[in-house]
Amino acid sequence: MNKMLTLNRNLFQFFPYHLVEVSPWPILSSFALLNLTIGAVSYMHGYPNGGFLLSLGFISTVFSMILWFRDIITEATYQGFHTKQVQKGIMIGVILFIVSEVFAFLSVFWAFFHSSLSPAIEIGAVWPPQGITPLNPFGIPLLNTILLLSSGAFVTYAHHALIQGNRKGAIDGTILTIILAVVFTGLQYYEYSEAGFTISDSVFGSSFYASTGLHGFHVLVGTLFIGVAFFRILFYHFSNAHHGGYEASILYWQTTNI
Repeated sequence: MNKMLTLNRNLFQFFPYHLVEVSPWPILSSFALLNLTIGAVSYMHGYPNGGFLLSLGFISTVFSMILWFRDIITEATYQGFHTKQVQKGIMIGVILFIVSEVFAFLSVFWAFFHSSLSPAIEIGAVWPPQGITPLNPFGIPLLNTILLLSSGAFVTYAHHALIQGNRKGAIDGTILTIILAVVFTGLQYYEYSEAGFTISDSVFGSSFYASTGLHGFHVLVGTLFIGVAFFRILFYHFSNAHHGGYEASILYWQTTNI
């Protein structure tokens, strides 16, 4: 009976909005994130089974995200629920999320500039503090900047190719973007392994790893975002007029390049 009512409602829907069905994924995601947070804190403080709780929270979070996103892709691609109005609402939500991310970065960089422009007496009133050898900004950091900017150009090319119906160009541009993103992550890992200071080495180490680590995490998420969009292009989920998921991933990726 409920399925029949749902079918009738979808057939005779005279408004552009999508009335979402009851879903278990929001509450599951909430508990998964709670478990992830408790596990992370327990692991960092050395509590017993902290690593197990952290792993369980991570796996359950990924599991709930995959299932939730699967349902959204089904609604958008196969059921046709994502009308222009729905896509506009989703894009506004993505933009608001990105704005919150910008302020997260702002707080980290504020801490760095506050400490560097007026070094405290506790660290010798010098920046960087004595005993710390900073990384050469014209080495790997400059190379990674070039890689990210190049990836932004390639993903923009792929976007315009998709709009123009150039499927091969969209695929090639997305592949190059993913390759550059993976190279960036590998170089950042190498940079961390070769650094002569850690996150516990005064406010310099804390602000450095907090800012670059947060940025690196966003690059990882953006790579997964672009990767999912790439497979959706391969499976013909996107057209030149209906590719909101791809545009959202591009917007997020371009934000990581700022």
